[in-house]
Amino acid sequence: MGLASSYGPHRGGPDPLAPPLELREVVDAIGAAVLSGASPRSALNAVLRRGTRSMPGLDELTRRLWYRRSEFERRYRLDGTLGEVRRLLDEAVAAERRAVLADPSDEAGRRRAWLDALPPGTAAAVSALADYAWSTAAGRENAERIRVLLGEQVLRSRFEGTRQTVAALQARDSTSPERVEQVNRMLLDLNALLSARAQGFGDIEARFVEFLRRHNGFFAKNPRDVDELIDALGVRAAAAQRLLNSLAPKQRRELLGLSHQAFGDARIIQRLSELDDLLRVLRPELDWTSPARFRGNEALQLADGVRAMVTLAELEALGEQLWSHAGARWEAIDLDAWERHFDTEAAEAIRRLSELEHELRAQGLLEGASGGELRLTPKAVRRLGEAALADVLRSLRPRAGRRDTRSAGAGGEPTGTTRPWRFGDTEPWDVSRTVRNAVLRIAAKGGGRVRLDVSDVEVVETEHRARTAVALCVDTSWSMVAEGRRLSLKRAALALHHLVVTRFRDDALRLVTFGRHARSVQLGDFVGMAGVEEQGTDLQHTLLLAERHLRRHPGARPVVFLVVAGEPTEWLKSDGAAEFSRPPTSRTLAGTLSQVDRVVKLGASLTVFRLGGAPRLVAFADLLARRSGGRVVVPEIDGLGAAVVGDYLRRRRG
Repeated sequence: MGLASSYGPHRGGPDPLAPPLELREVVDAIGAAVLSGASPRSALNAVLRRGTRSMPGLDELTRRLWYRRSEFERRYRLDGTLGEVRRLLDEAVAAERRAVLADPSDEAGRRRAWLDALPPGTAAAVSALADYAWSTAAGRENAERIRVLLGEQVLRSRFEGTRQTVAALQARDSTSPERVEQVNRMLLDLNALLSARAQGFGDIEARFVEFLRRHNGFFAKNPRDVDELIDALGVRAAAAQRLLNSLAPKQRRELLGLSHQAFGDARIIQRLSELDDLLRVLRPELDWTSPARFRGNEALQLADGVRAMVTLAELEALGEQLWSHAGARWEAIDLDAWERHFDTEAAEAIRRLSELEHELRAQGLLEGASGGELRLTPKAVRRLGEAALADVLRSLRPRAGRRDTRSAGAGGEPTGTTRPWRFGDTEPWDVSRTVRNAVLRIAAKGGGRVRLDVSDVEVVETEHRARTAVALCVDTSWSMVAEGRRLSLKRAALALHHLVVTRFRDDALRLVTFGRHARSVQLGDFVGMAGVEEQGTDLQHTLLLAERHLRRHPGARPVVFLVVAGEPTEWLKSDGAAEFSRPPTSRTLAGTLSQVDRVVKLGASLTVFRLGGAPRLVAFADLLARRSGGRVVVPEIDGLGAAVVGDYLRRRRG
């Protein structure tokens, strides 16, 4: 019995066809920041801000958002209702003047005097003509259109879906007291419901259900509960107040004056004022005060202006969500709003950014640390080491007269793999694969006598098993940070570590850091180590830790690499305490050189990588080299990794 399948359109949620997150670029970026001294958390936040080649970051999304906001403000202006009322009023008054000028009666004279005495302000003129008996049909129609316009705009600015309610009322009788009474009753009941909610008494849910049953025509989308109703009303009330704040003072006075004349009943405005007061108490977190800078040419009516202010508030909220994401949950970002105002691509970018930390953790590249911090996992450190070693190997050049070889020592033990022969290879042939290659080559040409060709030859890869114990001792005192050497130090350690664990797995590498104190550290801890303002160079303790590492591997070739930027300033006393002195005392130098002798007795070779050219440092580095039979290498700051890896390979070749 077969399985039934059905197909349909994608209906929200993550795009099932979206490509997987590309984490290699992210890990490289985080690693570069961590190597420079940033914490993994701050490095991840920096990647989230910048984004990647395939995914915009929060900075780019924020730029798009504020451009959309600016574009919105440049397009519209908010005085559409004022302009429309003024136009209707001017047309009505002009038609009336023409009629009364043609009429010589006393009544017409009184009408002319009334019209001549009209105040210049729009709201005041509309109020003065409220009881005027129009003699023309155009005057009466425009006066009625003004009353209808004001009533509709006031209600639509506060309640979604009231266009249908007002239209139904107008169909019966546009001047009927029934229309005003229905609006007034709805506002009374609404204010009573919100007052009970604010004071926390009564059966709010039952009140809410009864309220919707009686007045659901005022709401395009029925809210699920009283809090959802308060949210919807609060957003629009705050937007209406911000619209008033955004108008010029004269425009604000005019619009308020006209609003008081909506429906010809002052009770409506009184109820709306009470509603605003309740909503301010219930939703104080909304923006009730800041103005906007709408300066475009497209005039908006009052209701559309409030809708524009709601949109503007949503854009501002999206911006705040992006900028505060580091201290908040990603779930707080409204992806639906991003899709409404932008497109699915922007929402998908935010979703992918929100998943970035989860994916890095899931793939074993980041892990949690104490205090909510992050740290790089060994897998991520290996990735950084791979990149660091690749850079180092590109910078290394074969010396004149020396042929590179895949065999790293004298043992020549097979690794189990083969490769095509290249000129100069000395490894043994893999006879079976060589003959097989020749047979396949002849067969591809149609058959014939089998003859070997150079292209058929494969050689057995070998690897030398002569073990080496390496102590890499690196200076981490404050001078390394101040002089910008920390990145090179970390990359050198990464490159050497990756070479050892991937190519020379039998070798034993120990990383020792030293400043005022010396300590053996794991590579991951060293990579994430921040700069510490610590003065001092404890070389005696450093070489003691190196000696202990070499003694744990008595059968291995002992090698000590010392990366130093200052002469020793610490001397270990017999009780284990350290004594600091700058410049170094004879006891400090004697203690350090004594420890050098102990390392040399183990047969170790010592290479000093001198970073800096201070005369005392130069003299001390030369003294160490002569005392140990080693050498001094003075690399450029960007060439430290190549110098360390190159010397390691040279030491392994014996």
